[in-house]
Formats: sequence, structure tokens, C-alpha cells
Amino acid sequence: MKTNYDKIMQDSISRLSKRERLLLHACCAPCSSAVLERLSPHFDITLFFYNPNMDGEEEYNKRASELIRLVKETGNAASVIIPPFEPLEYQCIVKGLENEKEGGLRCHACYRLRLKKTAEYAKEHGFEKFTTTLSISPHKNADIINSIGLELEKEISIPFLVADFKKRGGFKRSIELSKQYGLYRQNYCGCVYSKRARLEND
Repeated sequence: MKTNYDKIMQDSISRLSKRERLLLHACCAPCSSAVLERLSPHFDITLFFYNPNMDGEEEYNKRASELIRLVKETGNAASVIIPPFEPLEYQCIVKGLENEKEGGLRCHACYRLRLKKTAEYAKEHGFEKFTTTLSISPHKNADIINSIGLELEKEISIPFLVADFKKRGGFKRSIELSKQYGLYRQNYCGCVYSKRARLEND
């Protein structure tokens, strides 16, 4: 039976007795837009833009700038943390996985790297939960993302907010908000491999 992560998230939120500090891993502004809209009524959010998988510093900076602009223009109270771009961290964990298909083991390793860094930062800085925007994409497997998050919850001892943000029209809403705010909406996940796959399919 397929796990309904969206319902689990809603049940978890309904049990909150107060607003909690949530560290939200953000992959880009478009994906963050609808997730912020959904979670902001319940959490004090800090966006954590840790994405060493990006295809170069120019792409990294462009997406980071759009994330900052999104928060400012929507008037959202979220804070934004932009760590330095460190592509070697990504290159090391995908070594030997270069020929994996999109959505395969290379992507899983990438999810884990980004979520682990988010969990570690959340633990070190007194956040009460962590999660990620990644599940809003129809191209991302919510089972894999949530399984990794729950593994890290045990490993690092900080609660992971399970989610499937594409549910209840989440992805569609992210497109609407992207158009409303004129957000740069990339057509690949960010890494050189997804860029190459996109070009091959066009």
C-alpha cells in the first residue's frame, strides 16, 4: 500500500501545540514558492539553499538570487541561508554514478547529501524540524526522499517533516506563483547530468 506522505504531514501539523522552527532545504525559488505558502502558517521557516549539484557558480547564484527575491516580494517572514557553492562535495559522492539514469542512484546520493547537510545544520542551530522542497517536483520520487529524510532523522536525532508537496495541486500552484512573480524557472534540476538529459530529449 502506497504511503500517503501528504496526509501524514497534515496530521503532524494538526498536532503542533506551537509554531516550530523549521529548516527547509530549498532547491530553487519556483519549488519553494508553493511550499512556503503551505507551511508558513504553521512554522517559523528558514530556507537553506544548499545545492552543490548545480552546474556551475553562475547557475547557483542565479537560483539563490531568485530565492531571496521571492521571499522579499511575497513579504514572507522566512529567513534565507545561502552557503558557499562547494561543487566538490557533490562530485565526490556521484563519482562512479555518472552514467546512472535520471532519478536513479546518482540522484538518490544527491538527495542524501543535501538532506544530510540540512539535518546537520538544523541540529547544530536549534531547529525543531527539517524538510525539503524536493517532493514538489513530479519528477522526484517522494518515497525515496522521505525514506532518506527518516533515515537521517534517526542518524542525526532531529525530526524530519515528511511531505509530498506535489499533492493537492502543489506543483500546479508553484507554476502559478512563478508566473505571478516572474521567477526564473529552469527546465532541468540543476546538475550537468540532468542538463545533458534535457538537451538529448529536446
